[in-house]
Amino acid sequence: MSWMVWTVPTAGFFTGIALLLTGMSIWQYFSPSIERKGLLPISTTRGDRLFIGLLTSAYIHLAVVGFTEFHVLVATGVSAIWMIAVMRWG
Repeated sequence: MSWMVWTVPTAGFFTGIALLLTGMSIWQYFSPSIERKGLLPISTTRGDRLFIGLLTSAYIHLAVVGFTEFHVLVATGVSAIWMIAVMRWG
């Protein structure tokens, strides 16, 4: 697999997503979430906010890569801040 340039970053990305989902599943098992309305205009649970955060983070990355000359780590930083805000206040 060494001929593929994106193998290690892609593996890291999907490992991170798998760890997030595993952690959220364990958290949900031990502490079931309740729906609440916050920053987002809809009532959401933790799982909903995780999905919304991941989806919008993908769009942030696409926008930065497609429309700017910034390094992809800028998009990652913005996405991390967005994800924290959605999970905390969403």
